[in-house]
Amino acid sequence: MDYFVDEKSIVRAVWKKTDTVLLIFAGSAAEFALNKAVDWLYFTGKIPSNPIERLFSTVEYAQKIIFLDKEQALAAIDKITQIHQGVEQSRGKSIPDWAYRDVLYMLIDYSIRSFELLERKLELDEKEELLNVFKRLGARMGINNLPKNFNEWVVDRDQHLENDLEKGHFTIHLLEQYKKHLGGFRYFVLLQMQHILVPKIVYRKLFLSSCFPITFVLKLYKWSRIIGLDGVIKAIILPKKYKDELLKIGNYDKL
Repeated sequence: MDYFVDEKSIVRAVWKKTDTVLLIFAGSAAEFALNKAVDWLYFTGKIPSNPIERLFSTVEYAQKIIFLDKEQALAAIDKITQIHQGVEQSRGKSIPDWAYRDVLYMLIDYSIRSFELLERKLELDEKEELLNVFKRLGARMGINNLPKNFNEWVVDRDQHLENDLEKGHFTIHLLEQYKKHLGGFRYFVLLQMQHILVPKIVYRKLFLSSCFPITFVLKLYKWSRIIGLDGVIKAIILPKKYKDELLKIGNYDKL
């Protein structure tokens, strides 16, 4: 069977585990709140009104692209493009190319950071493979000016971080929505994980700080995976109503 992402690709290893995927979107949640194009989220109002459900919807699309056959993966990418085009038509303006690249770069960066935090360091060729998969996704969506290789991506990523982030009233409101839907304790855990996950410029702008030894807690969590208690911890971190969504993410862990 022909796949959009090769069955032996490192991208599958990164995106098949529930905890890695949740970390990817924990980091993206922090950075997206700072992005200068965050006003596009507020045009439809869907993400601010229920950010956790929208997160799982995004995960579903991503995993379809990564794990399903090529025809279904391309259909999922085209559906994402169609949704964005519909928003652009409704608003009467185009989402800027740099904003599309920002989101693509977030997925690349936090895929690397999350996997390395929980598993091991990635080799350069694995990072190149990860970049190439998301470049093909971006090209299918019509995103322009994508980097030629990983080293070029690192430079462009840093430039995007410097140019495209600011803390505004949309940032504050979106963070309030995260807290509202997660609850105080879970939001606190989210902030601690973001502190050790996001680039320095992101946590400086968000004033993220850690008030307990999160790296030690992370080591305990890794140990819990060995003895099979990680499912209990994940159930504690996310509200019960998202249990089914968590199970859907974990379906690919068996591949």
